[in-house]
Amino acid sequence: MSQIKQALRQLKLRPGLSVVVILMLALGIGATTAMFSLYHQILVRPLPVPEPDRLVNLAAPGPKPGGNSQDLGLGNREAQFTYPMFRDLEQAQSGFVGLAAHVDFLANLSFDDRPVSGRGWFVSGSYFDVLNLRPALGRLIGPSDDPRVGESAVTVLTYEFWQRVLGGDPTVIGKTLSVNGQVLEIIGVAPAGFRGTNLGIRADVFVPLTMSPVVNSGLSGPAMFDDREGRRAYWLYLFARLAPGVTLERAAAELNVVYSGILNDVELPELSALQQPGQPLPAGLLDQFRARQIAFSPGSQGQSNLPTTAGRPLTLLLGVTVLVLLIVCVNIANLLLARGAARAGEMATRASLGASRGWLVRQLLTESFVLIAIGGLASLLVAALIVRLITALLPVGLVTGLAPALSSTAMLFAAGASLLTVVVFGLAPAWSVSNTNPALAMKVHAARSGGGRAALRFRGALTTAQIAFSLLLLVLAGLFTKSLMNVAQQDLGVDVDSIVSFSVSPRLNAYSPERLADFHDRLEETLAQQPGVIGVGSAALPILGDFALRQPWSVDGFETAAGANTTAAIGMVGTDFFAALGVPLRAGRVFTDRDTAGAPQVAVVNESFARRFDVTDVGRRLSGGTMPTSYPFEIVGIVADSKHTSIKGETEPVVYVSRYQFAGAAQAMFYYLRAGVDPDALLATIPRVVAEFDPEVPVTNLRTLVVTVQEAVYIDRLLSMLSAGFAALATLLAGIGLYGVLAYNVTQRTRELGLRLALGAAPARLRAMVLKQVGVMALIGATAGFIAALALGRVAESVLFGMSGRDPIVLGSAVAVLGVVVLAGAWLPARRAARIEPTEALRCE
Repeated sequence: MSQIKQALRQLKLRPGLSVVVILMLALGIGATTAMFSLYHQILVRPLPVPEPDRLVNLAAPGPKPGGNSQDLGLGNREAQFTYPMFRDLEQAQSGFVGLAAHVDFLANLSFDDRPVSGRGWFVSGSYFDVLNLRPALGRLIGPSDDPRVGESAVTVLTYEFWQRVLGGDPTVIGKTLSVNGQVLEIIGVAPAGFRGTNLGIRADVFVPLTMSPVVNSGLSGPAMFDDREGRRAYWLYLFARLAPGVTLERAAAELNVVYSGILNDVELPELSALQQPGQPLPAGLLDQFRARQIAFSPGSQGQSNLPTTAGRPLTLLLGVTVLVLLIVCVNIANLLLARGAARAGEMATRASLGASRGWLVRQLLTESFVLIAIGGLASLLVAALIVRLITALLPVGLVTGLAPALSSTAMLFAAGASLLTVVVFGLAPAWSVSNTNPALAMKVHAARSGGGRAALRFRGALTTAQIAFSLLLLVLAGLFTKSLMNVAQQDLGVDVDSIVSFSVSPRLNAYSPERLADFHDRLEETLAQQPGVIGVGSAALPILGDFALRQPWSVDGFETAAGANTTAAIGMVGTDFFAALGVPLRAGRVFTDRDTAGAPQVAVVNESFARRFDVTDVGRRLSGGTMPTSYPFEIVGIVADSKHTSIKGETEPVVYVSRYQFAGAAQAMFYYLRAGVDPDALLATIPRVVAEFDPEVPVTNLRTLVVTVQEAVYIDRLLSMLSAGFAALATLLAGIGLYGVLAYNVTQRTRELGLRLALGAAPARLRAMVLKQVGVMALIGATAGFIAALALGRVAESVLFGMSGRDPIVLGSAVAVLGVVVLAGAWLPARRAARIEPTEALRCE
């Protein structure tokens, strides 16, 4: 306790040093803690369920002749199963405690006539049992809730939705909630913290899987539950829990035996029956279908594509912040060494009065511990601010699925980082200062010895490491910034700056197809009449949202080469879609009011589709789907290429069909308004207009297209902005550290430099001595950093766009920037060395 009091007194004696150390620690540990918090949530943290390591995800890669409904959060066709296959596997599995199925859906929710938009999960009766969860209130969905299709009109709320929308009402059990226009009885509330099994997508309600044809006919109709028709509809995601004492290898082998039997005995004959005379199935399809096996992967984190898309960027950013923390720690070690050198006389005096070396080390470590503990606490505030900054750069859908507050794990990480800083970077200065010879304390200038040349060399080595780390961070920041610039220079093919977009889902409120078509027609017409609106387009799927429905296509007269890619995205759009987005027509015509449900089916294709299928003019017929006779269309127009799904990469082929010919087929409709005024001015108008049509239809995804583009490249923006900020901080710290080492070195060598001047040495020579020392440190540090940057650049290439990880412009610019910083940090100490007065130097003690 006495040593802690002594440490606090030392902090008061040197407030400037204390404040600098605390600020650097708060920045270094705070930045690292913030990135660790996101990294842990997305890549490490398991589901809040008992024994999550016993969960496994199932996938069935290979050919899947038939249709698939793309999950809103996963979008992984290979992981999808049919409903009949799920039931077959559920009954036959033996190495698992249970097998569960789930899929998410958009939901219009209403409680006491208060409509809100949200997300729902269709879950099998085994879902909560397999997760081994217990309710916070009431009961959870169980096997008795999904015996037959459409019979169990119940729902379970998530704890967060219960608190946020229903105010945590304890009497909510037995009351009703409208889910997509269907009245469901609330039977329970899921435990706190559980938001579903799809990371990044927050669930609001859980509904029995067998209620999906009633609650969401756009996702699954009754045929998808049929034992024959349903075996060609892939839409469910499966996971299981291993039985106690059973290995994954054994359980997987047993289940694959069952799976192969079902494929060969049940589904293969059905597939063969689809083969029509003169239209054979693709070569090898039956053999590939027969050879399919279930693939198993760890399910402790649920099912998500976030680890795939964001895993490497987050790992790189975490590495960047660790480098910043290392630079901070190196600077602190240098500061503590300088402080210790100034106190060498004090420590020697204490030793001469009987203080042991162990006591001195403990005292100095205690002082370091108090400093770093305060810095560690301050780092939590910095981490919270950085997390808020990062979440502001993330898409809204992703933010709602993540916890913005620092978790207990992140706080423990901050505490561990602080403790490690004390041990690693506080021990060396403490050990160095405690090694003072008491006899030297009585001699003049002993307090300036600074631990001798060994201590100076050690501080120089630390500064050299700072230079290496800084160059590495500058290179990474340059790579990510240039990559973002390459993305920004992509030609999207649409006028992004003047477009406002939003979506509505009246179909979720049990609208009939006729009523739905009338709603969209009148809404589109009314929006076009609003002041400031000069064009309105509509589409069944969002553009630039990394979401698309794709299927193989064939064109009359075009022979497809073996193994050729024949897939193209599908866009269901309104008549004014292309005009509103500024997509020019290249040939033929776009859709008109005559393209209705009773008229011949027509399609408009983009230039990429025309090139892939050698379509040079309109009039050709095309077919889409697995079977050659599915969906015959006449190509009536060719439009210019525009980005349909992803901003990066080449423009993919797209087949546009008229939404008027498929009235009621779209689950949601996305509107794109071209503004003749500031687009932000329309953001308040749109909800008012929609509410006049139906106040129970919420407006979702309301934003400008500029915001949509920014969210589409959020990973690139995150990498660029954070790495640039951290690199600037690290380079500044490196410059300060270099200045501190040289300034202290000049102070320690004042007598020597004065003597050299008295003996005739020119000031320029002394300045050159200091700069030479800098040059050696900079050369060694820059070389090490350059080599590390080349290696890390190759790793970063997977997240770079349109460039190499060894871009010469970036490498050269990073070296130039670091050179300027190093020169700035060295110039003042070198100038001071050249201006030392010999008489003052000889008198100094």
